Amino acid sequence: MPTIGVKRDLLFEALGKTYTDDEFQELCFAFGLELDEVTTEKQMLTKEQGDVAAAANASEEIIYRIDIPANRYDLLCLEGLVTGLLVFQGKLKPPKFQFVEPVKRQVLKIDPSTVQIRPYAVAAVLRNVTFTQASYNSFIDLQDKLHQNICRKRTLVAIGTHDLDTLQGPFSYEALTPEQIKFKPLNQTKEMTGAELMNFYATHAQLKQYLPIIRDSPVYPVIYDANRVVLSLPPIINGDHSKISLKTKNVFIECTATDRTKAKVVLDTIVCLFSEHCAQKFTVEPCDVVQPDGNVLSYPELEVREERISVKRANAYIGIDEPAEKLADMLTRMYLEAKVDGDSLVVKIPPTRHDVIHACDIYEDVAIAYGYNNIKKSLPAFMQIAKQFPLNKLTEQLREQVAQAGFTEALTFTLCSRDDIGRKLNKNIEDLPAVHIGNPKTLEFQVVRTTLLPGLLKTLVANRKMPLPLKLFEISDVVVADKNTEVGARNERRVCAVNCNKTAGFEVVHGLLDRVMQLLSVPWKTANMTKGYYLQAAEDPSYFPGRCANVMYDNVVIGKIGVLHPTVLQAFELTTPCSVVEFTIEPFV
Repeated sequence: MPTIGVKRDLLFEALGKTYTDDEFQELCFAFGLELDEVTTEKQMLTKEQGDVAAAANASEEIIYRIDIPANRYDLLCLEGLVTGLLVFQGKLKPPKFQFVEPVKRQVLKIDPSTVQIRPYAVAAVLRNVTFTQASYNSFIDLQDKLHQNICRKRTLVAIGTHDLDTLQGPFSYEALTPEQIKFKPLNQTKEMTGAELMNFYATHAQLKQYLPIIRDSPVYPVIYDANRVVLSLPPIINGDHSKISLKTKNVFIECTATDRTKAKVVLDTIVCLFSEHCAQKFTVEPCDVVQPDGNVLSYPELEVREERISVKRANAYIGIDEPAEKLADMLTRMYLEAKVDGDSLVVKIPPTRHDVIHACDIYEDVAIAYGYNNIKKSLPAFMQIAKQFPLNKLTEQLREQVAQAGFTEALTFTLCSRDDIGRKLNKNIEDLPAVHIGNPKTLEFQVVRTTLLPGLLKTLVANRKMPLPLKLFEISDVVVADKNTEVGARNERRVCAVNCNKTAGFEVVHGLLDRVMQLLSVPWKTANMTKGYYLQAAEDPSYFPGRCANVMYDNVVIGKIGVLHPTVLQAFELTTPCSVVEFTIEPFV
């Protein structure tokens, strides 16, 4: 689910009303959104980068971080969010988007060579746009959000926006060898060939992730104007010549793609949301796109289609009983203009609502407008026979019993830093079967935990002022990289317990292990027994030498028990000894 950050004061100014945080949270919930966090740019930089000094000059203006449903592309910027909320509140009628026919349309010709790499392209023009710093930033942010969402990190669609007044049409979309392409990339001072550009951006924090999309291809896609000025090298970067600024008045928008439908959705979304900044609001200038076979298609399409739904069925599916007129009003508030036609509703789907693909999507909007909390609870009209998932059932049973043994349950984060499972535990992160997060946003969440121990030790640190002994446990999943599985990783349910006291108290965690095994009806293995559990001396850098053992079950290692090494305690800022037991419970299901 994407999250957008909007400045609170700009949002309230656009909405024409000032809300308290709680009031705005209620409004978001009623509209089907969630106010995730109230923060500032300074707080976000400090949290993400861990560098207080770098965030010293950052703004302290209040920012609302709002969770947006992944299919609501029309709400991914301030303009779309404000329009949606105002329509929902009945303060604004759903805008109607219109074409403005120019004297001569801009033309984008697709060369047959592009079939080798990105075969589709669409284009449009926004005329007489007035950018402020806020709307300019929102325009750039929307493109970034779309790239990460529907464009699937530019693999399906790449967006290019250009200052039309610096260019000369018609435009051509071609595929050339890297050596044939030479231009000055955005915000650079020297020209580069396609191959040089790949090397130059190989270490760029943002752009390096997009290079593999085309790097190994014999040809790269490129867009030229009539004077052979490069507009962009999709999906990597635009040219510096046509970059937009606050002074830009006419914006040429092109989208190249491997999926034509996604390209049309992206183009419709951008022009609809930002056409409100045109001198003639909600107007778009179409462009002609000449296909490789000579056919000419006009974009954007801005199609408004009609769907017919049954009033009776809508009420039945949601569990309400409302007249047709009220249902039509609810849908209109959700940006879907509706009118009553007998026992049906005729609903107009605007070009901003590409998420509506079935009658069920319309029923969902009726439910949101009605208010989920207003729907009366009722029992199903038919019987359901189900049972709890065996692993979860065992987990719940053990949680209760371990708590009764005197341990306090903790629930810690599944994600942690590389240091938490590596250096702090005296281990090399490269040797661990850890699943790493690509491009992590914060230093705290870089990998998926491979052990429950770091989370419990962090909990001990946060509660070190509490009287000793501190006895904590957790029964949760860890994730282990495994090439033999379909997705390359697997979950493993484990129990971990820590005893922290003036002395290590190894006997405490050993007693807990014995109690859990007793509950699982697993006996201590003796010489004349074939099944059972036992301890086998082991060495582990996380544990004190000579004070560590493997927990064995059916001659297989299922966990470890021991006294933590002093350097581990020091790394987690603990000053009292700790003993630990951790093992998987999956063999006992």
